[in-house]
Amino acid sequence: METAPIRRVVAVLLTALALLTLVAANAACQEAPAADTPDAHLGKGYEALRQDRYDVAVSEFQAALVLDPTLVLRARFPLAVALFELHKPDEARREFEAVRRETGDHPNVLYYLGRLDLEDRNFESAIRLLTEAAANPPFPDTAYYLGFAYFKQGDLPAAEKWLKEAAQLNPQDARIRFQLGSVYRKEGREEEAAKALALSDELRKREDSESRLRLECGQKLDQGLREEAHALCDQLYDPDNANKLTELGTIYAQHGDLQAALKPLRRAVELAPQSPQTQYNLALAYFQLNQFVEARTSLAGAIKRWPDLFQLNALYGAVLSRLGDDASAYQAFRRAYQLNPQDSANADLLYRTALALARKSQGAKRYSDSLGYLEQAAKLRPHEPEPHRRMADVYTRTGRPARATTERQEADRLSKDADKVQ
Repeated sequence: METAPIRRVVAVLLTALALLTLVAANAACQEAPAADTPDAHLGKGYEALRQDRYDVAVSEFQAALVLDPTLVLRARFPLAVALFELHKPDEARREFEAVRRETGDHPNVLYYLGRLDLEDRNFESAIRLLTEAAANPPFPDTAYYLGFAYFKQGDLPAAEKWLKEAAQLNPQDARIRFQLGSVYRKEGREEEAAKALALSDELRKREDSESRLRLECGQKLDQGLREEAHALCDQLYDPDNANKLTELGTIYAQHGDLQAALKPLRRAVELAPQSPQTQYNLALAYFQLNQFVEARTSLAGAIKRWPDLFQLNALYGAVLSRLGDDASAYQAFRRAYQLNPQDSANADLLYRTALALARKSQGAKRYSDSLGYLEQAAKLRPHEPEPHRRMADVYTRTGRPARATTERQEADRLSKDADKVQ
């Protein structure tokens, strides 16, 4: 049977993270870990999902569960999604059922179990599960698969009903029109079947045309022909399709026309406010345009809803830093570091912010806070003498000469090591 389009991967990631709202998320308060921690594996797993690297996602989520088996929603559900996308139905079903035992009949879980039953040709169970999911559909194609299940079971009136509903939700989806045509043909309604199949063919051709248009749009932008580019690119603007708007905004942004990217990205956020991808894309465009207040507004709610996305946290930290809110930036950079310790750019920003806050705290005579920031900086850059030099100064000011001497000696040792390397 037909599989879901690749571009639904973003929705897969959203679904995995949307389940987090079912439980209290306290991970943001944990201490900064080393690489082999649940948070680090979660961060890598979500990034792998975003890049369609499902085999890597499986490994990372499994590693997170080995370290913390209680991560049912944060690790086991996206693990099941990745296994589903890898066409490993038995393993995926086992993980989805485990999540179901913990969360109950959540629509996201029912959707995937229904899809698995549909592939197993267990149409009765698929219809039951997808019907329950359709009451609060987690994906726009829920109605399509329910209609498809009814068609396979031979219930043509029910298939027609759900496929028509799917067509209203996704009028540009050629699959739906093709399946409706098949229903009409089975019912002997040849004229309606011919119309539906012709529309399906037209929609497929339109998608091919839009693909070529996207390519030409990017080429014109690269050539610096902004006026010609806009004439082409604006043909892709669909005010009622968040995916297409996001694609258009991304094209503009990737090819350097950030101002033009704002219109489609703003509209995409209006249509899909629950999507982390749309919020991130808009915030990134604002950030690159030095519109930091607007970027913070776009990210603030997204961070609370999806605390486990490295990209959101790293960008939020950069935005807050530009706004001069070092304390909040430090927390965002620190959370991003927990999720992806290997990202050197974020680690460097966390290090610099820690040093800046240590200096401010020392100036305000908050010596305990200053030491905390300096200890974090020393962990991030164990070969740098500066954190130890500053700790020596704090210990001197607070009447702890022995500790001051130890830190000063360590700073001198690291400085000498650095000179030898040079």
